[in-house]
Amino acid sequence: MFGATGSVGQSAVDLIARDLDSYDVVALTGGRNIAKLASDAIALRANLAVTCYPDCYDELKDALSGTGIAVAAGDTAIAEAATHHVDWALSAIIGSAGLVPGMTALEHGTTLALANKESLVTAGPLLMARAKAAGATILPVDSEHSAVFQALVGEDMAAVERVIITASGGAFRDWPKDQLATATLAQASSHPNWDMGQRITIDSASMFNKAMELIETKEFFGVPSSMIEVLVHRESLIHAMVGFNDGALMAHVGPPDMRHAIGYALHWPDRKHLPVERLDLAKIGSLTFEAPDEDRYPALALARFVMETGGLAGAVFNAAKERALDGFIAGDIGFLQMSAVVAGTLDKMSSGDGLQLRDMTLDSVLEADRLARIYAGEIMKKLG
Repeated sequence: MFGATGSVGQSAVDLIARDLDSYDVVALTGGRNIAKLASDAIALRANLAVTCYPDCYDELKDALSGTGIAVAAGDTAIAEAATHHVDWALSAIIGSAGLVPGMTALEHGTTLALANKESLVTAGPLLMARAKAAGATILPVDSEHSAVFQALVGEDMAAVERVIITASGGAFRDWPKDQLATATLAQASSHPNWDMGQRITIDSASMFNKAMELIETKEFFGVPSSMIEVLVHRESLIHAMVGFNDGALMAHVGPPDMRHAIGYALHWPDRKHLPVERLDLAKIGSLTFEAPDEDRYPALALARFVMETGGLAGAVFNAAKERALDGFIAGDIGFLQMSAVVAGTLDKMSSGDGLQLRDMTLDSVLEADRLARIYAGEIMKKLG
């Protein structure tokens, strides 16, 4: 399990711990939350625990002393953990750091439960080709894409006319647009519906999270950008809808609980009992929908540009977004300036030979990522 100490990883830990005798946990990886990583490794009887931070190695080793659980640290160790032959792996690392472990896990024909959206955004064609070549299966764990996946069971993709993914609108959905420039880190870090980590919560407020999910939808399901829509749905109960050529809409309805999507991927192709809320629709009463305001959420237009451009545009988009988010968290730029950083980086790296004309390889994706972070940093200095 990659990214075990994050919000998605913790939901997966909860599900596995409830039925531990059914699983043989090979490895858990995490970041600086060593106490949580160690306690989960012990609870799940893992063979190996890995932190991505080498300076945390001694702390993790001490925490697991005498347990028989092997310990390792660093990005190389995480990549090596992905070489273990397993039946099922969860990729829940946040950011582009999840790409290499996910690609490596697929080499063994593993079923990869993919929560790391950056893998599809930065290198979707590579990831899908790797899975096909290895006879591996990728199952979406983002709630929206799991919903689409479930709505398509038994359906013919040729009959699909549209795919609609929903968005809560995030922390600032009711703010006047002229106040967004003053949004603080604390305000952007509070989500109205979901309990998530800080980075994804801020991405929800800016709609960069939904922008990435637009790109994910295109890459995973192979549908053109013109068929993908975003709908603001404040209640976060309908996660996605699929529209067919007979006018029917298939909607996936469920509570805002990541254990639903994780559990579906964990038990696929079967359905098993999950400890999630059962919705009382009569009590809920009504559901609301509205079109997103792209002036408020420029990230959506940037995602459309990335989908139309193709090639390495996704890698540049994601790297610039991550760098801009770092800048906002550090207080170097304002909330609205994040989209300006991403737009400026895409513009700079689209000149010359053009992002869409370069061959996509793992090396070219990683190089585009590296350069985009440099350019985004230069843009942020000018904005600051």
